[in-house]
Amino acid sequence: MDLPRRRFVQLVAGGAVLATATRALCAEPYPTRPIRLVVPFPPGGAFDTLARPWVEKMKPLLGTMVVENIGGGGSSLGAAAVARAGPDGYTILLGGSLPTVNEALLKSRPLYDPFKDLDPIAGLAVVAVALAIHPSVPAQTLQEFVAYAKAQAGKLSYGHVGVGSTNQLTGEMFKLAAGLPELVQVPYRGPGRQWRT
Repeated sequence: MDLPRRRFVQLVAGGAVLATATRALCAEPYPTRPIRLVVPFPPGGAFDTLARPWVEKMKPLLGTMVVENIGGGGSSLGAAAVARAGPDGYTILLGGSLPTVNEALLKSRPLYDPFKDLDPIAGLAVVAVALAIHPSVPAQTLQEFVAYAKAQAGKLSYGHVGVGSTNQLTGEMFKLAAGLPELVQVPYRGPGRQWRT
C-alpha cells in the first residue's frame, strides 16, 4: 500500500496521541495511600519541627502524610531507608545537605549513593548553624568566649547531632580556627536531646 507522506505522518502522530491518552486514562491517580515523610533525626529537632507543620499544610493537596523519625548515623540511617524504598513517590526524605554531601564525601563505605538513589524535589527551608552558650559562661562576644575557653582548657565541651554531621564539622572547624583543641565534642542522637538540660 502506497500512502502519501502527509497521511503517513497523520497516522503515526494519531497513534502516538492514542497511546499517550490510553496510558493517561489507565494511570493510577496519585496519591492513593498515605505518604511517608522520613525525618532522619529523632523527634524534637529542627527537621522535626519543620516536618510536622509542613505535613499539615500538604494534607489538602496530598492527603494523609505520616512523619517517621529514623535517627542515627548523622542522618544516614533515615536517608538509607528512603534510598531503599521503592521509587513510587510514597516515601520521601526531609534531608537537607547533610545526608547528601556528608554521605558522598565523608564515608568510606556509604550506605547509599545520594546522587543515584535520591532525587531532590523541593527546597523547604534554609538552616543556619549558630553558637549558643549557657548564661553562666562569662562571655558576651565570640572573642570573649574564645579567651574563656582557652583559660578553661579541657573543661568545656560542645554538643552536636552526630559524628560527621554539619554541627560536628562546624564545631571542629571552629576549634581549629580558634585554637581550641581541648574543646571536647559530645555527640547526641539528635538535636532534640542536645538542647535539653
